[in-house]
Amino acid sequence: MPARCAWARNPLAIAYHDKEWGVPVRNDRRLFEFLILEGAQAGLSWDTILAKRENYRRAFDRFDFNKICSYGAKQKRRLLADAGIVRNRAKIDAAVLNARCFLEVRKEFGSFSRYVWGFVDGAPLQGRRRRLADIPASTAVSDALSADLKRRGFKFVGSTIMYAFMQAVGMVNDHEVRCFRSRQLAK
Repeated sequence: MPARCAWARNPLAIAYHDKEWGVPVRNDRRLFEFLILEGAQAGLSWDTILAKRENYRRAFDRFDFNKICSYGAKQKRRLLADAGIVRNRAKIDAAVLNARCFLEVRKEFGSFSRYVWGFVDGAPLQGRRRRLADIPASTAVSDALSADLKRRGFKFVGSTIMYAFMQAVGMVNDHEVRCFRSRQLAK
């Protein structure tokens, strides 16, 4: 068994850890997916969101931000009735609002990827964390990203949520140094 980060304890988390977490994502649709999923996770465990991820993909048109930005009351009622996702009105409203804001960022920067990766000068930060307890909940970079997203109208983008987003999409490599993925993603 390879050494993994301490949080990867069940089959779903292990698969996510081994294949996705910390891998640089530059595709706008995938970045939007993580933006919505990280916001949905607020106050819940990531395991809960991972277990509902396929339901989110189905319910939110495979995270097509062009479609989601036009969701109205009917689509929001459908989402609130969908037991496969987190049925929280504020989080659903935020997903629709964030899709609209996402499009504005894309218009301004050419892509959301170009915008978000600009916060780390285009290259993943290397955390070099010895153990799970060494991983911060937020950083100055996630503070800045959060503040700028909020200024642009985004919701559910607090600094802790944005740091989790940065970890998920590979803007920061926070695999514990003993983890086999730490070395692979540092290359």
